[in-house]
Amino acid sequence: QMDLCIEAFGTSKQKRALSSRRMNTVGNDILSTAVTKAAANVIDAKGVTALIQDVAQDDVQNISIFLPPCNEDADKPTDVYKFEDILSPAEYEALQVPAAVFVNITPEEISKKTDDKSHCSFVLEELKFLPADEKSRDHKARCLWFLDTLIKFSYLKVIKKKHPMGPECPHVISRKLMKNFTSLAYNNGSIQNLISASMKAKITAYVIALALHINNFQTDLTVLQNDLKLQESRMMDIARAMRLKVSKAKELPGLENDQTHKLGTLSLPLPVQKASGSQRKRKKMN
Repeated sequence: QMDLCIEAFGTSKQKRALSSRRMNTVGNDILSTAVTKAAANVIDAKGVTALIQDVAQDDVQNISIFLPPCNEDADKPTDVYKFEDILSPAEYEALQVPAAVFVNITPEEISKKTDDKSHCSFVLEELKFLPADEKSRDHKARCLWFLDTLIKFSYLKVIKKKHPMGPECPHVISRKLMKNFTSLAYNNGSIQNLISASMKAKITAYVIALALHINNFQTDLTVLQNDLKLQESRMMDIARAMRLKVSKAKELPGLENDQTHKLGTLSLPLPVQKASGSQRKRKKMN
């Protein structure tokens, strides 16, 4: 009714705006229809089995394309995977509010969260060692909150909600997760966001990079592996692709008795990059 009123009595400017909005609506509908039709044609032409095999092959070919930007010419570890490439200034600023719960956390609250398993093991352990300095404490709290969110996000399969990590997650962070860590897939006539194996690898790489910044560029890969629910071989492939030196560590808390800790260290000069295990052996697809 409002549109009819504008058509009959609106100003020239209002009529132009109405015409532009209607054209955009038509354009979006045409684009959506075209994308859906193209996806359906691809599936009809290749078949679902062939597409699954293509995805598997793409996933194992080169892990490095899912890593954070790597500056091989860096003269210090902090510049190899720059913090700004993990969290932009705007994203970092947005973390101040949700991370406040970590800044002011008490030992009793950490103990309760440990019993509840409300956060990943890496974060719960690091919360015990927050710096006393206010600025450093706030910085570490923001990093831990985002790392915990990334790990929880990796557990999802198909993203069905606009804000999958809940209302406490800032909009800019939700947008980052959806844009950078999900793949688009065609299913039952619609396009869906999902976390594929390649996106899981990308999340893992960013988690490792952030953990290195938190832990002075040496971190326990086995704790992160358990938190991310990965096989050790997959974790080691990603760590070595990131040019980390992997070594065995002495027994540390937080792991199963039959596990040996693996430490990942980022130091210069960077090791020569080698082919990953997943490149040498392709997983059989049923």
